[in-house]
Amino acid sequence: MPYPYVLLSAAVSLDGYLDDTGPERLLLSSPADFDRVDEVRASVDAILVGAGTIRADNPRLLVNSPERRAARVADGLPEYPLKVTVSGSGDLDPTARFWHTGGEKVLYTTDKGAERARALGIAADVVPLGDALDWRRLLEHLHDVRGVRRLMVEGGGRIHTQLMTEGLADELQLVLAPLFVGDPDAPRLFGPGAYQGGRLRLLETRPIGDVVLMRYEPTAPGTGALPSAADRHWLALACELAAQCPPSETAFSVGAVVVAADGTELARGHSREGEDPVVHAEEAALAKADPTDPRLAGATVYSSLEPCARRASRPAPCARLILDAGVRRVVTAWREPDTFVTDADGSAVLAEGGATVVVLPEFEQRAKAPNAHLLGG
Repeated sequence: MPYPYVLLSAAVSLDGYLDDTGPERLLLSSPADFDRVDEVRASVDAILVGAGTIRADNPRLLVNSPERRAARVADGLPEYPLKVTVSGSGDLDPTARFWHTGGEKVLYTTDKGAERARALGIAADVVPLGDALDWRRLLEHLHDVRGVRRLMVEGGGRIHTQLMTEGLADELQLVLAPLFVGDPDAPRLFGPGAYQGGRLRLLETRPIGDVVLMRYEPTAPGTGALPSAADRHWLALACELAAQCPPSETAFSVGAVVVAADGTELARGHSREGEDPVVHAEEAALAKADPTDPRLAGATVYSSLEPCARRASRPAPCARLILDAGVRRVVTAWREPDTFVTDADGSAVLAEGGATVVVLPEFEQRAKAPNAHLLGG
């Protein structure tokens, strides 16, 4: 199921703390950075904080700029983004400022937590998720029911940790403040957990007064049938590669990327690449990878179109090439239609060979775009 784009936002000290242990909130951002955060808030559909943040900081979580609020209204959006919180217990202060400022609010909780929140008179749409909190169900509900396409998460550390370790964060916007906290009892941004191996990709660094903004995106593929945020990034790249293909009336335009489990790109390719007029995208990409590379066994192939099961131009279809390379996970945007091959089913070939195939249909139109002339579009 599609999820919103999840953007984690936080400011930390040089030694990695979100706050100190004093009675007042430690202000880590500069005035200029607070204005940047306000701009980001104005650009999203919803802002989420955990119940602990509401208890500790009693935030209003608003877009403060009248001009930005007016621009949202002019664009047909609510004046304020939807405000979201998460609490397993539902035990929250009904007088907190979070509930009584801004626009609409939603509380995601458990079945028991929902009973408690309603009894307390929490002024929000209370959504129970079952016996336990489930981030994937929560994100699906935000996307499908609430229409949220961009979600800004402002903490706390436990929420950030869960979203990162579950592979659900699309972007981390981290501000580094030039001070130390040095108190082992103070809260940190990230706690222990099973984070992705390897390195995240740096998207931007920007000084803002005396603080520095760093934007990162995760790179590690998901595991098994569960998609990660990085799966969406890599499949988007495969769709971009498909748009680079020389046009053809007899073959699809497809892009492919091979990515190791730690997020390292091993190879990429696209249909009819170079001097080969019949090469397929997955074939072109795998030809650039070292066949003895042990990382192939844990790699994921991203292909804008389902790998072929049969082809006229070469004896080995792409599904077989992927299996022969040792790859056992494939992420694709759409299933191959019967345009050139009847009953094409590369996914079945891959599954029979022990591979997992993940389809992300939210990328289907992007993958079809360079093939519109073949699809009657």
